[in-house]
Amino acid sequence: MAAIAAGDETAFEQLFERYRRHIARVAGRFFAQREQMEEIIQDSFTKAYFALGSYHGTHAASFKAWLTQIAVNSCYDQLRRTRRRPEQSIDINDNESHQFATQLGALDAASDVERTAVSRDLAEKLLARLRPDDRMVLTLLDVEGFSVAEIAEMTNWSVSKVKVRAHRARAHLRKVLRRLL
Repeated sequence: MAAIAAGDETAFEQLFERYRRHIARVAGRFFAQREQMEEIIQDSFTKAYFALGSYHGTHAASFKAWLTQIAVNSCYDQLRRTRRRPEQSIDINDNESHQFATQLGALDAASDVERTAVSRDLAEKLLARLRPDDRMVLTLLDVEGFSVAEIAEMTNWSVSKVKVRAHRARAHLRKVLRRLL
């Protein structure tokens, strides 16, 4: 951080390379198109660069949380600009139901690598049925491993709001799964 503050551009490039994938995952929870994710990545790192003076963390994990907060805010800004996409319907057509059932059946006979790929695909399809903010909360909580308090700080929400969002998102996913099975 001191090198960046002193104007060392290669130090910031190293941070960019280290955290680029993480920010892409965060953006991917909000947006499906690669162009939108790339825009969020660029916007997040640009904002981070100009806000480095406000970063007061003491260890690497706090930088990741700080940068994640910037990325989440960039995603919300982009959603506001595009008038938020509507939540996908819980209604599942017969074709989708058949695809899910086929993939679930394939899990039993699959190798570890195949099982991982199928599980990841199923998880992405289920998460796509959530509102972007609910998807983001579950991703930060269950995939990225942030605590409820850290997520509350990143999103400027109360701890109880984060818990309620996570609970409702999980309930929605259970409802979708019951319809599939």
